[in-house]
Order: sequence, then structure tokens, then C-alpha cells
Amino acid sequence: MKFPKRTIVISLLSAFVVIIASTSATVENAGLTGDKDDYIFKPNLSDYHIFKGKMNNLIPSAGFYSYTLATTLFTDYAEKQRLIWLPPGTKMSRINDGLLDFPEGSMIVKTFYYPFDKRDNFSRLHIVETRLLVKSKGKWNTADYKWTDGQSDAQLFPSGGSKLVTYTDKSGAMRSIPYQIPSKKNCVTCHNSNGTIFPIGPKVRNMNFDVPAEGKTENQLEAFQKIGILNHFDVHKSASLPQAFNTDYSVEDQARAYMEINCAHCHNPTGRAKETRLYLSYSLPLHQTSILRDQKSILRKTGNRSMPKAGSTIIHTEGVELIRAYIASLNKTN
Repeated sequence: MKFPKRTIVISLLSAFVVIIASTSATVENAGLTGDKDDYIFKPNLSDYHIFKGKMNNLIPSAGFYSYTLATTLFTDYAEKQRLIWLPPGTKMSRINDGLLDFPEGSMIVKTFYYPFDKRDNFSRLHIVETRLLVKSKGKWNTADYKWTDGQSDAQLFPSGGSKLVTYTDKSGAMRSIPYQIPSKKNCVTCHNSNGTIFPIGPKVRNMNFDVPAEGKTENQLEAFQKIGILNHFDVHKSASLPQAFNTDYSVEDQARAYMEINCAHCHNPTGRAKETRLYLSYSLPLHQTSILRDQKSILRKTGNRSMPKAGSTIIHTEGVELIRAYIASLNKTN
């Protein structure tokens, strides 16, 4: 399977696909219909017409917009393609520097995959799953689709399960990942605040940075504003989340950004781990987080795979090293 260059780019953390400006996608294209209280997802991913041509080329259909994040959630070293679909004539809105406000009927699509060989420019991929978040009747609904062995489609997979994935990493070493496709219950574990499901990644501060676009760099949020899918505001007056593992930022900024995206969806005053009183939002000053109080517990639980509770099956070596370096720096200054 040979990927067009523009399709390969979307898999990289620092990349940005030139956004398809067409808003001609129909409601049928996104499958956002239903008249019951509980949103009913379609049995096959192909029913949503998210991709054009061969599905496993992952080329977005018109009306699906690619986006990327400054700091990303670790999922067993999987690569991810992120897409947004909005009903024609609607746009996202900024409320604050946190999550964007999505219009009724919006869909967020995230596809997880591994290149067979990370050294060969992602020319052949093993696509594992696609997760959907659909906003219906003011509420977000989640679903997971497992790709078939033939990579021609993906099927609704609410029960979850494991999938052994083998690939060659950038150093040339063979790696095997016991990848865990989450169940419906697992999805709600993380995407949950006071009993309400919500997206994790598409926050203003986590999307407010420059990305490559047509041979130049452009602020991602301004690009969305230009094509009419985001309300107007001065992006330069909004916060920007640092990029974890980018040494242009301090160790503290990298680690705090990493913990916001990988931990703070549970570790916040309304999240699943609220009783710990360990709150890990980047926007909180250090003295309000309890990081100093709980530093030994943080090191122990991230180092032995006790945390996070869902979303990964192996230790994120680079993430653990970053957190250790950050806590070591705190002990030198506090």
C-alpha cells in the first residue's frame, strides 16, 4: 500500500494536512441521525464515509478536517490520525483556553495505526482501530471500530479486546505490542467528568501552535478560522500548551504539559481521580497540584505501569524519564 505524501504527513505529531475547505458533506456522510435518547452507532466504519477511495489509505473525505496537537496522549507508541467533521454551515467556538465548543452533530475521529517499519516513511501501515466521538442532543457518545485483518473496513467493537501488533522501530529493533482496544466502559473511564462524557485532546491551548501548511508555517487555529470552521478570536491572546519532548521548552513545561494530556482528564476536581486531590492541569500553579506532596507515588505508579489506568499496556519509557527529570528538578529548587 503506497501512501500519497499528504496522507503520510497527518501521522506525524508535528504535521498538519492542508485542510479540505469543502463543507459539502451531508448528514448522511457523517451518519449523524437518530431519534432515540441513546445514540446508535452504525455497524461498519465505512457507513460514515469518513475516507474516500480505499479506506486503508486514510485519505479524508470532503468535510473532514485534519488537526494535530502540541502534546499527545501516549497509546503504546501508536501513531494517530485526527479528524473533525462539522455539520455544514456550523463552526467550533472558543469558550476559554480549554476544550472547544462543538456544534450539535459534530464528529471527532481518531484512527490508531502502526507502520510496519518506522524507518521507511510510513509506506505500509497496520491500522488497528478508529474511535468516534459524536455529539447528539447535547451529549457526546463514544464508539470504537476494530479494523479487519484485510484492512478494508472496521467493525463496531464495543466489548474491547487485545491485538498483538509487531513492527520495526526507528532503531531497527522489532517490537511487539499487546495493544488493547478499549471497551465502551474503558472509553467512559477517561472521557468522563462528573458523569458527563467529553473529548480530551482538542483544547484551544493544545491546538494553538504553528504547523506546516503548503510549504510554510501557519497557526493551526488561524487556519481553521480562515476556512470558516472556528469562530474569530485573537489566538495570540490565548494560552499555548508546551510540546512535551521538545527541548526548546523547560523540563518543567514539558512534564506539566505531558501530565495535563496523559493524566489530568482523571486528576482534576471533577475527574475519576478527584479523591486523590492530585490535580495535574497545566494551568494550575504548582502549589495547587499536590505534585510535591505526591512525588514518590507519582514516580512509583508511572514506573510500574499502575498509571494510567486505561489506554496503554506498556510503560512509556520517555514519559517516565521526563517525569523523573522534572521531579528531580523540583527537589533541587524546593
